[in-house]
Formats: sequence, C-alpha cells, structure tokens
Amino acid sequence: MMMNRRFILRTLPIGAALVVLRVAPSQAAGSPVDTIKTFYDALLPVMQQAKTLGVKGRYEKLNPAIHKAFNLPLMTRLSIGPDWQKLNPDEQKRLIAAFSDLSVSTYAARFDGYSGEHFEVDPNPVQNASGAIVSTKLVQTKDEPIQLNYLVRDGDAGWQIVDVFLKGTISELATRRAEFSSVLRRDGAGALVQLIQTRADDLKKSA
Repeated sequence: MMMNRRFILRTLPIGAALVVLRVAPSQAAGSPVDTIKTFYDALLPVMQQAKTLGVKGRYEKLNPAIHKAFNLPLMTRLSIGPDWQKLNPDEQKRLIAAFSDLSVSTYAARFDGYSGEHFEVDPNPVQNASGAIVSTKLVQTKDEPIQLNYLVRDGDAGWQIVDVFLKGTISELATRRAEFSSVLRRDGAGALVQLIQTRADDLKKSA
C-alpha cells in the first residue's frame, strides 16, 4: 500500500492524499467540487506512472495542477499570519516561491505508487463565510477511511483550495502558522525562507 493512515496525517502538507476519484454526477464547471475533481484527474495519471516518472517527473507533471487548484499566495500569507503585513514585497515573493515549491515537492515525494485506494467526494459543499467546505474521504483497501475536508474560496482564478482539515477538523495552515510565525519573529524572513526551502529540497532528495 502506498501510504497508511498515520503516514498521511503526519506528512500531508497542503492537500489530501488520494488515488482514485469516485464522485456523484459532476458539478457545474468552476464549482468547489469541480476544482477538487479536476485536480484529482491530473493526479491519478501521475500516480499510475509514479515509478517511471521518478520524483523529478512527478514534480513537473503536478506543478501546473497544484498551482491551478491551490491559491498558493493566499495560503502562504495565511500560514504566516498577521506578521505578513510587516514583510516587504521581496520577502513576500520569496516566501511564496518557497512555500509553493514545498507544496509541489511534497506531492511529488509522497505520491510514489498506487495500490487500489480510492477517494470519495461529497457532491454537496457546505457554504460558510470563508468560502465552501468540500468533504472528502480517503478510502483505503485495509485501514479505515480518513476524513479530509477542503476549504475552497472563490477569487480571480475561480474556486481554489485555501486550507485542508485533517481528520475533518484540524487546519493544516493553522498548524503551520504556529511554527512559521515563531521562526519569522525570532530569526526573520530570510531564515523562514531557508527553512521552507530546505524542507522542499529534502523531500526531492528523499523520494
């Protein structure tokens, strides 16, 4: 099996792990569910060719799909918190680049095989003040399903993912913010860029 429950909850960075998509009849183009479905449609072929592609090939294939599905600049800002406003434009740009690289590198490193899991998506998103929550489950061949909910927000590029809730309630960005804001305040923007970039580079080497 590609990854078990504990592995996903420990390592998943910005998105949910999945392999096969099973959904109700497709939503209208541009809907929150359509965003998730389109991303998974791009991810599945990469999973199936994972060994042939290698980590570099998987990165190249997933890079455009992740940039389309996820609002990476907004996610970078949210993962840092209020201190984002204190950064100059160059620091913000470098942090977005490092965060984006980490996001793609994580998918390229983790999705390195396929063993029959499938992903179920609730076709009825729940609207709230921040956007829409799309509920999903990773259904595994042996272990219990894992609940993974997406916060999707409408913007200039349409509906894009801005957060993932592990076990349905644990915000991935809130978890990152605790560490990122601490490093930023203690050591500055340069140190935070280095931390994020080092993690991205390590993922590329480990796969």
